[in-house]
Amino acid sequence: MTETVAAPPVRTTRTARPAAAKRPEGQWALGEHEPLNSNEEFKAAEDPLLVRDRIERVYSREGFASIPPDDLRGRMRWWGLYTQRKPGIDGGRTASLPPEDLEDEHFMMRVRSDGGTLDAAQLRAIADVSMRFARNTADVTDRQNIQLHWVRIEDVPAIWRRLEQVGLSTTEACGDCPRVIVGSPVAGVGADEVLDATPAVREIAARYIGDPSLSNLPRKYKTAVSWLPDVPYEINDLAFLGAVHPEHGPGFGMWVGGGLSTVPILAQHVGVWVPLSDIPDVWVAVARLFRDYGYRRLRGRARLKFLVADWGVEKFRRILEEEYLGRPLPDGPAPSLPPAPIDHIGVHPQRDGLSYVGAAPLAGRLSGTKLAALADLAESHGSGRVRLTPYQKLLVLDVADPEPLIADLAEIGLQARPSPWRRNTMACTGIEYCKLAIVETKDRAATLVSELEKRLSGEETALTVNVNGCPNSCARTQVADIGLKGQLVADENGRQVEGFQIHLGGTLSLSTAQEGGFGKKLRGLKTTAADLPDYVERLTRAYLADRTDPSESFTQWVSRCDESSLQ
Repeated sequence: MTETVAAPPVRTTRTARPAAAKRPEGQWALGEHEPLNSNEEFKAAEDPLLVRDRIERVYSREGFASIPPDDLRGRMRWWGLYTQRKPGIDGGRTASLPPEDLEDEHFMMRVRSDGGTLDAAQLRAIADVSMRFARNTADVTDRQNIQLHWVRIEDVPAIWRRLEQVGLSTTEACGDCPRVIVGSPVAGVGADEVLDATPAVREIAARYIGDPSLSNLPRKYKTAVSWLPDVPYEINDLAFLGAVHPEHGPGFGMWVGGGLSTVPILAQHVGVWVPLSDIPDVWVAVARLFRDYGYRRLRGRARLKFLVADWGVEKFRRILEEEYLGRPLPDGPAPSLPPAPIDHIGVHPQRDGLSYVGAAPLAGRLSGTKLAALADLAESHGSGRVRLTPYQKLLVLDVADPEPLIADLAEIGLQARPSPWRRNTMACTGIEYCKLAIVETKDRAATLVSELEKRLSGEETALTVNVNGCPNSCARTQVADIGLKGQLVADENGRQVEGFQIHLGGTLSLSTAQEGGFGKKLRGLKTTAADLPDYVERLTRAYLADRTDPSESFTQWVSRCDESSLQ
């Protein structure tokens, strides 16, 4: 009998589909120059810096209605001008309205202050502009700028003339360009400072701010230069921080690729040592690398942090040294950190035997009137020098007798001995003026501080609270003990009201007691704005009662306790 053997199945061989070609990211160094989104199109059409001439000759004379969209919502940012939010539009409509319905016919204006350095004449100029042209508004930002509101296009040329009389400008205070350079507020006077980075900051500003070769970057370029770790260096595109090389002596370590917003990434230590004299050259080399290799296709991936994350710091360093510097940088150590973060609030010695006094506005809110009074106090009690900090605070330098100054500052609402809550609370602009915001922030922060000062007056706490009006994290949601991200939430009756998603236990590497990391975001952990003081009080009391000892930080407590303790 013959056994029948089944024929093997016929296998159909499929031709492998070719891998999809990688879409160009708009990297100029790879020959990808075609504009890939509307922002790249208007930048390619004309250098945004050139819009100043039209502002002065046309728009200031013909009014708001004469400004075309690419200038209004694009190029004017390069001169520190954003349209502000139209009053009365609630946060639920932020994402649904077209920009022409959302914006008011007034502008926010950002005044640049590299290193946070101001003198009495400059303070008076900003105060004068505020009172004459900006309804007496003024806020100090967490990047050492001053922001004004209610500015009319008709008044912009007069404002520029007044600011430029005293050496101030709004050049590239916004836009896809080099933003204000953050620096130590005690540069040149701090008793613990080894190298004063001021010469590098000034040289960078003089040589490169307003340089057309750097006015079309993929996105903003945020940088910091400081000997002391009193700046948030880990959330900058590029940062230099003081470090002592075992052979070369004092210089600076270098970090790249930091930034927050909706995709937070901490900067990475490159492992090089940079002498003070070389900082401007390295700064511009990184800027040019970013210009040429940065991603331009998608705005959400155009920051330097995404390129560094894809390349890694080793490749970044190699390209920087080989293609832009033309020489290697020496290897170098990370800096030594202090035992506790430095915020400069209170009275502190200067290296010359005088003192500086650090004071806290409430969530960065000032006014033209307060700035004018501050200028008078800085002159009558010191040399007229004032510094802004990257934590929405300010310092008066060169003070011989601090106590009378402290009393006079308190008279204008600036506390040199503030409560822990006033000292450690920041807030972004919020829905009052910002077109991206969903909730109110400045008044919410003021109410929160006032309530906690009453409810927890006997408790020694040092928790940081950062209040943000939207997911963009301008006030650093992810790196605060209590980070608040504005959104609409349901109240007890199911109605959509202003509220916050809560991040807990975030921090930056600003001392030996802290390791940088982002706050814990628990599913469903939200609060209405009205219930915010109750929540923060309850959380603070739980932490104080449950911590193992006074040395256990809030971040450590959050990482070990169960979620029910955080509700």
